Amino acid sequence: MHSLRVKLTLANVALLALGVVATTAVSLMGMRYYLLGQVDTELVKFRDSLTGSRLTVRQIDSLSALGFVRDRIVPDGGRERPGPDSVFAAVDGRGRAVALLGARPTGTQNALVRAVPDAAALARAADPSDVRVEGSAYRVTAVALADGTYVLMASSTEALHAGMAKALKLDLAVGTLLLAVLACLTLFSVRRRMVPLEAMVETSSAIAEGDLTRRVPSSHHPTREVEQLRLALNAMLHQVESAYRTRERSAAQLRRFVADASHELRTPLSAIRGYLQLYDRGMLTDEAQRERAWGRVLAETDRMGHLVDELLTLARLDQQPELRFRTVDLSRLVRDAAEDLRVQQPGRPVEVGADGTLLVRADESGLRKVLGNLTGNVRTHTPADVPVRLSLERADGLVRIRVEDEGPGLAEEDAARVFDRFFRAGGGAGSGLGLAIVQGVVHAHGGEVSVRTAPGEGLAVTVTLPAQAAARS
Repeated sequence: MHSLRVKLTLANVALLALGVVATTAVSLMGMRYYLLGQVDTELVKFRDSLTGSRLTVRQIDSLSALGFVRDRIVPDGGRERPGPDSVFAAVDGRGRAVALLGARPTGTQNALVRAVPDAAALARAADPSDVRVEGSAYRVTAVALADGTYVLMASSTEALHAGMAKALKLDLAVGTLLLAVLACLTLFSVRRRMVPLEAMVETSSAIAEGDLTRRVPSSHHPTREVEQLRLALNAMLHQVESAYRTRERSAAQLRRFVADASHELRTPLSAIRGYLQLYDRGMLTDEAQRERAWGRVLAETDRMGHLVDELLTLARLDQQPELRFRTVDLSRLVRDAAEDLRVQQPGRPVEVGADGTLLVRADESGLRKVLGNLTGNVRTHTPADVPVRLSLERADGLVRIRVEDEGPGLAEEDAARVFDRFFRAGGGAGSGLGLAIVQGVVHAHGGEVSVRTAPGEGLAVTVTLPAQAAARS
């Protein structure tokens, strides 16, 4: 009884029941008004004809030759018929029935006289009145004759009431049948319309049990409101699934990041601890050994400090920091990076394709770190005599910085992971954070970074930045 299906069915049935009752009441009232109007019209017409004649009772008696008057007033020669349609009676000034047309008053006429307590008031009334004569319903009016006598004229309305009773029974029967049919159709229709909602409940239950891939299917004949609800629910479920997957992926990356960071930091800490223990136990007796141990401690400390700085940089990038944008000459940054590489490795051929000036709104320190990490990646992972090319171009509304070398390159599975934190192809040197920092800085600028490589074909890293505020001169 508390389900939406039953409540909608009861609401429809109640509304139809009110409609049936109202329609039946209006139709019966109209029919009664129409039929009573016909009866009243006949009575008023006959009353007006007698009133205009100005006759007395004696004069009416003397007109006994008028057969239609006798037949209407005293039907069947004065013998009383059971349930007559019309009844006439004469009333004197004291309210007693008197003989009319030489016939004594019948029982029905006497009953009519007793049913009308005030014939004078009835004669003055404009419309006939309802009375009951011997248990039957009549409409009655009165006419005042010239000698002070009143003639009562009544017409039976039993047939009218019987017809109205039959019409009421028919309307009730038809209305009940309609209510039953409507209840069945409503139950069927509501059940059919509730299928999408039941699918939503089933989908929600499945998602609550852990199946985040479930979606609400579309029905064959959807209504607009239900379809809108389905689309909104599916969009919400997609967002929930994406958020959940992102959280799981972030949690996994965080666990892997913490494990890798701990591993990377443990190595220099172990080395520093070892040399300090040797020194503390007096095992470094030779001055050369002490200098070598001290140099190793400083080197591992620098390595650990560099690693911590890179981790802090990645942490800031993860928090989406607000960059300090200003007008930067990107060509100058590329030339500076190439010059730094020449100084660090004088024997490496370095080619630069960044002539002129290219101004862009960007964070200068971030772009310098990008170029420094890219050239440092080349310096660390390729032989010192391998050529390197740094180029800069502006096309299709974008600015592209490309650093490419002719080194050994990477395999396809390694190229897919070059931006992962602490990933080092083949377990090589470096912390494995350089390209991850590059990607973080570029994404913070709203750009993209891509890699093109193959075994024996070198490595080309392309940084693409938006150029909405860029200007070439």
